[in-house]
Amino acid sequence: MTINLFDDSSWESLRPLTFTRPVADLRIGILTIAEKWAKYLGADFGYQTQEYLSKKYPLKANAQLFINGSICPDESLLNAIAALKAGERLCQADLLIAYCSDRSVKIDPEELKSFKPINYSGGFTRIVYPNDIFTFNGTELKKDFTLLTQGRSSGKLSATNTFLGDDIFVEEGATAECSIFNSLQGPIYLGKNAQVWEGSIIRGSFALGEDSSVKMGAKIYPNTTIGPHSRVGGEINNAVIWGFSSKGHEGYLGNAVLGQWCNIGADSNNSNLKNNYAEVRLWDYEKRSFRKTGLQFCGLIMADHSKCGINTMFNTGTVAGVSANIFGPGFPRNFIPDFAWGGAQGFEVYSLKKMFETAEKVYSRRDLAFDDVEKKILTQVFEMTQEHRHF
Repeated sequence: MTINLFDDSSWESLRPLTFTRPVADLRIGILTIAEKWAKYLGADFGYQTQEYLSKKYPLKANAQLFINGSICPDESLLNAIAALKAGERLCQADLLIAYCSDRSVKIDPEELKSFKPINYSGGFTRIVYPNDIFTFNGTELKKDFTLLTQGRSSGKLSATNTFLGDDIFVEEGATAECSIFNSLQGPIYLGKNAQVWEGSIIRGSFALGEDSSVKMGAKIYPNTTIGPHSRVGGEINNAVIWGFSSKGHEGYLGNAVLGQWCNIGADSNNSNLKNNYAEVRLWDYEKRSFRKTGLQFCGLIMADHSKCGINTMFNTGTVAGVSANIFGPGFPRNFIPDFAWGGAQGFEVYSLKKMFETAEKVYSRRDLAFDDVEKKILTQVFEMTQEHRHF
């Protein structure tokens, strides 16, 4: 089976995280949304996304099943989608969940209206805003843990560790020494060749991706995901780090989302609770203003390629756009535009030339090439976000 996952209006409301990817490439739980669908359905997958992203995230030409990329799968939803016939669409009110076509091409929205509507009355997890990622991460982590481990045998960890509960799964090559794992409240998943260094304390639900490391003495609280090829330390609570990113030192990260190729400097912290316990607001690209989240706890949203220097202090509900470079004393503003360079004392434009020079060095450290595809995507994002850089 082959499927395509399509973007809907959530691509806009999930910015800046989606400036560099389709919605279905968001990581929540252990897997990305696309990887979840592929695993459940035993399917290959492609993306129906923005034109400038399509080179990196192509549409699969032989797919006849199209699924909304903002929706996470579960068994009931899978059954409803599997039952779709050509010319039918699965809906809930005005939300298009999926459709089946007899042609393996993108269907015009007007033509879709002629498809027979099938109503779905069940519940599901849908990601609409950046804060939804950490809000629903615990739920998705438990679902992904079951999906990935069912019917399989876990590897073993060293007897130097202390285990509270036995809801832990260890992939091939994963190691840990002299650490505490508490899976009484939620599962713990260690990916292939992952490492937990001495003295770490981890309480589930928690996932550590392939080739990632938890450094010595780290304190990891529930509903936290560290994606592949990342390194973390300090104190982390209910945060999702997608991959190829580092928070390798002391400092607090909570109720937060970090994209790929991000770096958090030593002793940097984010606040996740306002002093007056008021509802947190986040910058909304679509509204061009701050949006009420309905949350009392909400920390940092940081998009791909953004970085901060040592001792950076992020206020409650801060959004940092793509390729922001943040440093200096004091609290920077709650919205740090894409390609901003500076901090509380002021910002200037982080030029594409300088950003590309840094990215090439970062990629080369991982033996990867920062190629023309990546450059074209970031150039497009730079042009799309000019209106926010009034420095």
